[in-house]
Amino acid sequence: MKDDLDLTGEKSTKQKVLHLLVVSSLIFGMFFGSGNLIFPVHLGQLAGNNWLSAAFGFAISGSLFPLLAIMAVVVTKSDGLYDLARPVGKFYAALFLVLVHLTIGPLFGTPRTAATAFQMAVQPFLPAKFDTVGMLLFTAAFFGLAYTLTVHQSQLLKYVGKYLNTIFLVLLAIVFVVAFLHPMGGLNHMPTQAYQTNSTVSGLLEGYNTVDAVALLALSVTFVHAVKGLGYKDRELSVLTAKAGSLSIAVEVLVYFGLVLLGAFSLSKLTLSANGGVALSQIVGYYFGRFGAAFLGVLVTLGVFTTAMGLVASFAQDFHKLFPKVSYLAWLRTTTILSFVVANAGLDNIIAWSLPVLMLLYPLSLALILVSLTVHAKPYAGVVYKMTIAFTVLPAIFDMLNASPAAVTNMNLVKTVLAAYHQYVPLASLGLGWVVPTFAGFFLGLVLGKFGVFASADEAVESRN
Repeated sequence: MKDDLDLTGEKSTKQKVLHLLVVSSLIFGMFFGSGNLIFPVHLGQLAGNNWLSAAFGFAISGSLFPLLAIMAVVVTKSDGLYDLARPVGKFYAALFLVLVHLTIGPLFGTPRTAATAFQMAVQPFLPAKFDTVGMLLFTAAFFGLAYTLTVHQSQLLKYVGKYLNTIFLVLLAIVFVVAFLHPMGGLNHMPTQAYQTNSTVSGLLEGYNTVDAVALLALSVTFVHAVKGLGYKDRELSVLTAKAGSLSIAVEVLVYFGLVLLGAFSLSKLTLSANGGVALSQIVGYYFGRFGAAFLGVLVTLGVFTTAMGLVASFAQDFHKLFPKVSYLAWLRTTTILSFVVANAGLDNIIAWSLPVLMLLYPLSLALILVSLTVHAKPYAGVVYKMTIAFTVLPAIFDMLNASPAAVTNMNLVKTVLAAYHQYVPLASLGLGWVVPTFAGFFLGLVLGKFGVFASADEAVESRN
């Protein structure tokens, strides 16, 4: 009998429910990586007795923004990042796609998944003198397996959605059950200074660092293809994707609140850690002893491996669409080999220069989500897209400069520009200086569009085709 996941004819209610659960698991597994696991734990320690308001802020930027990214893909019926950004212009769409995929892909995000897995799962059990060769062998196996499991695009749903992410969630549930049945203590711990009066805003900014809204825009091509592979199209495809995205984000919110609570409880037995990775290791070690290091290693490796599979597959799918003369398999080989090389050749330096690019891309991604959800079907959509992005670019560049290494931020011109930016642009000192300009550009675009300065309806449609 055929696997229910392979049936593409008339679907029963049981099959539709199964498809919803598996696609939800696929989406969750692709974007929930190591950062999503460790940031909330550290947040709980920082927030202390203000953990609830901090977790709420984290959920807004770490879950609501990604949900809006999914909905933007659904309502515009986009088949990838290029389609989504194309109303701004073909050149911009191509440049945006390349920057996003290179940054969250082989030049930053994908190599970091393997590096994190090695640090958490292998390095603690390996003599220091074997670190280099151990990293080389581990990353070769990691990316070799990721390549093998993503060669056939149709199998990604089964591997990630049905198996790997399910195992990950079961292991995480074991941690929650043990920890909440035997909490380390109470929740009456003094928050750090940043969380004493602005805990919600501080939590929101911490969730902003997950960059999941950018990641989900890039990963959209993969889960849209997965849903098409189940035999869904047109309205059914949009409905299933929207439902699956909403369910995956709802599960993520519950996981986030659980992890923040773990961190807040831990202060009864542990001191404030340097980062969430240390905190999570100490918490798991407290409950599971020596076995805890191996348990956590498996948990983290599963979490980052499913993300790596999503990243390499989406990279290959989107680049194949942009450059169709190069096959999906060729792009897949390119991203896995490049990710392997970067992971073994100075990842720390790559991260130092990639993080500023992420700070550039996040405002541009949120601006794209805003216009996609509101005006994509309007006859004047083109001018609103262009004005919104135009007003977002400059503050996004300033945020990129602010997050750059000292070699850039110590330049006199950069210091002068950033000082003025933080002084005169609302919210800039919080890293949110793009918010007011983005909405100003959006409303200016609406005014210009409604008063006749706009692309025709045919042009708006053409931009999608």
